Amino acid sequence: MVQRLIYFDNAATSWPKPKVVQRAMVRFMEGVGANPGRSGHRLSLVAARVVYRAREEIAELVGCEDPLRVVFCANGTTALNFALHGLLRPGDHVVCTSMEHNSVMRPLRTLEQRGVELTVVPCSPTGELQLFELEQTLTARTRLIVATHASNVVGTLLSVEGLAEVARRRKVLLLVDAAQSAGALPIDLRRAPVDLLAFTGHKALFGPTGTGGLVIGPQVPVDEFGALIQGGTGSRSEEEVQPEFLPDKFESGTVNVVGLAGLAAGVHWVRSRTVEAIREQEMALTARLLEGLREIPGVVVYGTQDVAQRLPVVLFNIEGCDPGVVGERLDREFGIMCRTGLHCAPSAHRTIGTFPHGGVRFSLSALCTQRQVDAALRAVRQLAKERGR
Repeated sequence: MVQRLIYFDNAATSWPKPKVVQRAMVRFMEGVGANPGRSGHRLSLVAARVVYRAREEIAELVGCEDPLRVVFCANGTTALNFALHGLLRPGDHVVCTSMEHNSVMRPLRTLEQRGVELTVVPCSPTGELQLFELEQTLTARTRLIVATHASNVVGTLLSVEGLAEVARRRKVLLLVDAAQSAGALPIDLRRAPVDLLAFTGHKALFGPTGTGGLVIGPQVPVDEFGALIQGGTGSRSEEEVQPEFLPDKFESGTVNVVGLAGLAAGVHWVRSRTVEAIREQEMALTARLLEGLREIPGVVVYGTQDVAQRLPVVLFNIEGCDPGVVGERLDREFGIMCRTGLHCAPSAHRTIGTFPHGGVRFSLSALCTQRQVDAALRAVRQLAKERGR
């Protein structure tokens, strides 16, 4: 049965994972299993090396020169909350875009209730941001710009280089949500100096769920960056106050070592194939999918039609059909796994005009094939043909 499934829900989490990810996790569980940084015995030291290797893999992937500035946590949402709650204070001003996921919008709305001023810059109906409009909203009190690198709804890309240039010129910190883009798009923090990069491990990095983190740039004042969680770090055990150095300040409690073993293997797999080659393959699949959907009468496709300006995340609707029903039929009748509805991003759906019903999202990965895309197009064509009967 597994061979017949078509998994197009990779924006939620990627599947299947490369075999090396499973093997790395099993190898750790069978042969190591110890707690890193807590003891001096050999297995604890091996576990610590596993964690550090994961830091090195992430640092190499995104062009971070110091692996100790890679902080691990449970997922991208946790990383974003670390940054937003740790840096913003009552009286600060923060700017975001209308394409943000609720992992950004919900903590910002909470902070707004506590006295942080929030400006949401509207994007176009295809999800594109005009940088000059964002820059016009900056004030002397603006502490932070936060923006998604790639929309989880329509895949449209925002210019990280442009955002970084604005942030540098206006002396404002920049937080980028790379949940969808890390592993799918080339990211080089030496070229685009993002101050804070939040990533998740279980999507385009092909790690397991329960992994993610925050890359903290050298411009970020760590002493002004509050830690949401305090506790044991395995370091400075003689002190009852939280260490101020990275990554310990933000890594209280035992990290998910088995997950990080899998994440390191996933990132290494991505790097061995190269992000550029994965990007080229996914662009070809996306172009085929977009072209095929546009040719089907009654199908409406959202987001930019420029494949170079989007990820392999495609939102569509069949006129007259409930997207939830379409998704259920795709699963039950054709074995196609996708996600329907609002995708935890109501602001983005308002921006593109699909609120409150949302749409049907196909999200591809480097392990998808043209044959799967063609089969999905045949399924959508059949459902569109049957509409209104």
